[in-house]
Amino acid sequence: MSEKVLSPDINEYFETLEVDIYKTRPIFATKNALHLHECVLITLIYRKTKKETASLVEPVDPGTMAAPVEFEGVETLLKAHLQGKDYDEVRRILYGRSYPELQIPSDARQMAEKGGYEIQGYEISAQPEQLRAPRKVRVACIQNSIVLPTTAPVEEQRNAIHKKVGGMVEAAAIAGANVVCMQETFMMPFAFCTRERLPWTEFAESAEHGPTTKYFCELAAKYGIVIILPILERDESKDDVIWNTAVVISHTGRVIGKSRKNHIPRVGDFNEATYYMESTIGHPVFQTAFGKIAINICYGRHHPQNWMMFALNGAEIIFNPSATTGDLSEPLWSIEARNAAIANHCFTVAINRVGTEQFPHEFTSGNGLPAHRDFGHFYGSSYIAAPDGSRTPALSRTRDGVLIAELDLNLCRQTKDSWGFRMTQRLDMYAKLFEKAACPDYKPDIRKET
Repeated sequence: MSEKVLSPDINEYFETLEVDIYKTRPIFATKNALHLHECVLITLIYRKTKKETASLVEPVDPGTMAAPVEFEGVETLLKAHLQGKDYDEVRRILYGRSYPELQIPSDARQMAEKGGYEIQGYEISAQPEQLRAPRKVRVACIQNSIVLPTTAPVEEQRNAIHKKVGGMVEAAAIAGANVVCMQETFMMPFAFCTRERLPWTEFAESAEHGPTTKYFCELAAKYGIVIILPILERDESKDDVIWNTAVVISHTGRVIGKSRKNHIPRVGDFNEATYYMESTIGHPVFQTAFGKIAINICYGRHHPQNWMMFALNGAEIIFNPSATTGDLSEPLWSIEARNAAIANHCFTVAINRVGTEQFPHEFTSGNGLPAHRDFGHFYGSSYIAAPDGSRTPALSRTRDGVLIAELDLNLCRQTKDSWGFRMTQRLDMYAKLFEKAACPDYKPDIRKET
């Protein structure tokens, strides 16, 4: 590899290749955020395809971070244009150690083919131990687009999603999944961008007795699996307040409890702060038959302390059901949950909505751009990260999908022993500063030359 890759002048390096990086980098952010491993990846692809590189994708506006909607994903590009050692090396840099693929039963594959979604599976192993048997659990995440137009009746939209996602849950169960989690508010369009109340607030339902919980409680009991349901909750016992909630259903088909969204975005078109408030129930961890799990809903992934609190409460697997679009967050997506797995010695499961949802009425974003009817492209790309820093390939940016991973939970302790972050994290020191910083009269400790 040329030493030019290490040059701080990225533009100069790509000029030596005689390739316009702004037309050939469908997966990357602006030039100032282009990382070394991304340069390596593009270079290898360029060497393999020479001048054909420019035709791989449509040109990308360098003023945005959005990739074309039709771009399938990093893995598709890698497999199409790299082979042998080049592919192995780029994959190692991007994902860490390689995982063996799980054997997906033919029944599950046929269900996926019939349903028009992809299904993938990987094995994330730990080192064998003398005194502890492997603690293997299969987790699955589901990313789905909506089924009916957003103009369809509320009940019909919800029921169509139940049927579609229910089939995907069954495929995951047939493939051996023990715990299944969906994306944020999976049972409705992500309509908060419209700032309209009706009909969207009609999707809110009881976490304990609502139609979504009832439907999936039956599936959980039928297959003996834990199901995590991120829904829009209507709390009828608390003055009809709405919450962004994840319901945890036991393998017995009974509700164990619920977690709520701790951090509400106040950027872009999300507008969620006008629909519901931040959670008041903290960072609960749920002891299931398949390990201790927690749910860090969507925007909470941007807050490292949020992940840490779930880990301090004992979570071995933290799910991050999300709904986010390429214009805002895609360059961060592959980093945040993976970093949380490393920092907190646990597994993380990042799940994103997929597709572009059109709404009946135009809305504006307060950014001077014309009114529009969609929030942007939800780029999917769900993945699972391990405490040793490795991760699975992602699901598609454009298609529904089921991602399954067999995790050996012994890897959590093994990584703690290897890195010792818990021994060196100095919670007492940070707790004192957090307490001070939370006060209105806090003065930062900035020292100047005298």
